[in-house]
Amino acid sequence: MTSALRQIVAGPRVRHPEAKLDLCYVTDSIIVTSGPSQTWPQRAYRNPLDKLKAWLTAKHGDDWAIWEFRAEGTGYPDEAVFGRVCHYPWPDHHPPPFRLVPPIMASMRNWLHGGALHGGPSSSENHGKRVVVIHCKAGKGRSGTISCSYLISEEGWAAQKALDHFTKRRMKEGFGPGVSIPSQLRWVGYVDRWKDHGKQYVDRPVEIVEVQVWGLRAGVDVVVSGFVEEGKRMQKFHKFGPEERVVVEAGEPPRSGLVDTLLGLVGYPADKGSQQAESADEAGVERKHTAGEAGGSGGPGDKTRHEPAGRETGPAQKGQSAGGGVGDGIDKTKSKTGSSRSSSASRSNSVLDGEQPGGMAVVFRPARPIRIPNSDVNIAVKQRTRTHKSLSWTVVSSVAHVWFNTFFEGRGPEQGAEKADESGAFTIEWEAMDGIKGFPWKGSRALEKMSVVWKVAGDGDKGGEEIVEPGEGEPVPQVAAADWRGTADVEGGKGEEDLSVERLDDGDGDGSGDGEVLEGLKSSGPRGEDLVLDTEDGKR
Repeated sequence: MTSALRQIVAGPRVRHPEAKLDLCYVTDSIIVTSGPSQTWPQRAYRNPLDKLKAWLTAKHGDDWAIWEFRAEGTGYPDEAVFGRVCHYPWPDHHPPPFRLVPPIMASMRNWLHGGALHGGPSSSENHGKRVVVIHCKAGKGRSGTISCSYLISEEGWAAQKALDHFTKRRMKEGFGPGVSIPSQLRWVGYVDRWKDHGKQYVDRPVEIVEVQVWGLRAGVDVVVSGFVEEGKRMQKFHKFGPEERVVVEAGEPPRSGLVDTLLGLVGYPADKGSQQAESADEAGVERKHTAGEAGGSGGPGDKTRHEPAGRETGPAQKGQSAGGGVGDGIDKTKSKTGSSRSSSASRSNSVLDGEQPGGMAVVFRPARPIRIPNSDVNIAVKQRTRTHKSLSWTVVSSVAHVWFNTFFEGRGPEQGAEKADESGAFTIEWEAMDGIKGFPWKGSRALEKMSVVWKVAGDGDKGGEEIVEPGEGEPVPQVAAADWRGTADVEGGKGEEDLSVERLDDGDGDGSGDGEVLEGLKSSGPRGEDLVLDTEDGKR
């Protein structure tokens, strides 16, 4: 029964009457596995820890060690794997805090080159024999991001080659890429640039100046978040309120699609947006795709744009805003429509009571500075649509977010750590944002495009903290492990946003902590062959 359940959850090919362990060899020395467990009910559908240990010992003796990335908890104590585990946890469905990347790469390299697990000289006796065992929950997004990062930074692989190779080894044909979340792909692009320019990284506190949005639908909240507690948890630093929302150009693009049709059925009629869209185009508001423009983040398939920095940006500075035409467009629209706050008040009368107004061009300006303690920035949008007032329900119809790192968006690797831009703007289109719990689905369209204007926090001192990759044989810092029994309030677990129906007085939806779909994963050996394991005795 447990074997059947494990196969249903992991979705491996049925090649043997006994249950297979869900693992694959990315290379001869890198093994990726879904998160093992020694507790019920998880061990019924995850890799049983005792079976995984038995198999690793049978194949590799004492020459294996685990790298785990689970902020939600490993599911086992360190002593259960003989203490051979390194902890670098961060939340599910997100990229790692970039400051963790250099020590992760160094610790894996030192172990594979024969060094002690927690620092020490290399040993030629063990060089070439060891393996690293990488796991998160599913052994896909987080594990794939780090596996590809190691191949790029330590073994010289091209970024796309590493991503394609991981997909080939980890995923069944037709089930998509192994690393699929846009922000994680952006991080792989960052790692490629980090490697190409001397592995320089400076973690600097950041201030969010404003968020510019085009084609914003009504009822959308915008939230600024970042990593805290060494990356184990996400914290919401600011949620923009009604008084911080400036509608520069009123109106809203027309809705389309099944979700929007359903919203209309519950009392939220579609707007007639053709005339408004035309006026926005006349005012110079950019509505075209920006994919492929120079200066982007560099991640494969990235539909973002890095705007020239080193100056104050935003709608108030004509000709100096993000992307030039972007700021000009908002300014021209503002002069054409008159008072932006009057537009906001007018729009509020055309939506349901209490609903946040949308607009063809909207600027979110914080009443107080929004400071993030590091360079990793998360911007999330969530649309709540009210049903008819007699029902007292809201429908969460859109959920999306994006991560970016201001050191890389400020061209730090290319210009040198001391010359990285002090300010800039990160621009992204709706299609390129991250979806719900690792999936591409975001619900109905909440906006067309968004530009986040940022600057280094403080008085202009660009110091920050330099994060270097420890040399071979040098001690490598680790992060304190999350509670192995489980952490319920970690973003990406039970706290992650989802589409749902809520009472009007409900808080944010909890979502599901362990509902991750593992379908499409496969087990493969060092040469890419399908791996059939007899987990009863730990032998192949």
